[in-house]
Amino acid sequence: MLKKRLMAMLMAGVLATTLTACGGSSSDNNGSGSAGEDGDIKIRFIMKTLASEHWQLMKAGAEAAAEDLGVAVDITGPPSETSYDEQQNQIETALASDYDAYCIAPLQSDLVANLIAGQTTPIIAVDTDIDAPEVISFVGTGNENAAKAGAEAAVELAKEAGWEEITCIEIAGVQGDATNTARMTGYQKGIEESGGTFLADEVQYADAVADKAVNAMEAIMQTHPEGVAIICANNDDMAVAAARTAQESGNENYANTIFLGFDGQITACQSILDGQLTLTAAQQAYEMGYMAVETAKKAAEGEEVDEVVDSGTEIVTEDNAQERIDRLNGYLGE
Repeated sequence: MLKKRLMAMLMAGVLATTLTACGGSSSDNNGSGSAGEDGDIKIRFIMKTLASEHWQLMKAGAEAAAEDLGVAVDITGPPSETSYDEQQNQIETALASDYDAYCIAPLQSDLVANLIAGQTTPIIAVDTDIDAPEVISFVGTGNENAAKAGAEAAVELAKEAGWEEITCIEIAGVQGDATNTARMTGYQKGIEESGGTFLADEVQYADAVADKAVNAMEAIMQTHPEGVAIICANNDDMAVAAARTAQESGNENYANTIFLGFDGQITACQSILDGQLTLTAAQQAYEMGYMAVETAKKAAEGEEVDEVVDSGTEIVTEDNAQERIDRLNGYLGE
């Protein structure tokens, strides 16, 4: 059980908003949609995809903001996070249309920077930043700080679990990806500043997918049959896969290993309640979508906006996993 002192690390801010956007925001699960007839301000929101929980939550937040703020938001996204050409086409089409502001969550930041070159309409980068002068604000998770908070909590849990030598190995995402690097930096800082050892030379890159995380976890257990105190992962899918792999291996030296994920998906929260995943540094996708639309509206009206808008994070453990599940299901209307 995480001690109460760790609860001070929770930084979630729940926005009390509704899920159905007036002003005509619409989209389907394939990422198509059209701007509504109502609302003086029209915003185009291009996500990385709509085919996952994270993006559906962001969509719900954007729709709630559209209703609350009285703007029209057209939400689109390609079929998957590897549908690069599809997103490029969506962005090019959007930029040629008449919108008052754009919210873009880029699959390929460098490519999008080229696509938006010379644009004078306000552009908000969401979830992943875009290094371009046309971008006036980034709305998203402070990945390094969130990972650091998760790592600090993991060290405390490892101590409670009886680990004397606290070492940590990361199962990482795509090597060179900016988000992956930020999370890795945060993990390392949180582990080392809390008295643990981050084994940087033993990072396992698994391209952010669960199947490769299974292989990575098997490799870790072969190298360290004596057990490792903390396994952290770049996302929840990999963390849950690693935890399940260790559990099914029968190696009792991993029975008390702390498994730390990142994202805070409903499935991850359930895995925590089921005794597999230990904790996760949770993004606030709903709040991210809401704040992105809010920022875009201000920019479209000529107001100054913050260069960085941190949508917040929370550390989810068995103490608050059910509460988060209920909250996210509420956002999704389930």
